[in-house]
Amino acid sequence: MTKQEDFSNEELNKLAKLALLDIDEKEKEKLSRQLGDILNYFKKLNDLNTDNVEPTTHALDIKNVYRKDEPIKSLSKKETLANSQYIKDGYFKAPRILKK
Repeated sequence: MTKQEDFSNEELNKLAKLALLDIDEKEKEKLSRQLGDILNYFKKLNDLNTDNVEPTTHALDIKNVYRKDEPIKSLSKKETLANSQYIKDGYFKAPRILKK
């Protein structure tokens, strides 16, 4: 078993900067230990023999449950606009969002 290492302050500061986090010194100590624990766990996974293990994309054997993609008749313009209060010249009317 390898020696447990903490996440370095330099690495932690870089991550905090990238994530736009302001972390005080007390939190840095705790996070350094926690991130070190996580990384050490992943190092243990590297020791596993996976020679006869097939790669997977999902843990369960799942099937697509969606219906077939078949064309259907779409709504007419009148049906589409039927429930809108704001219609102008046969189109949905929306408030202006750009200033002149």
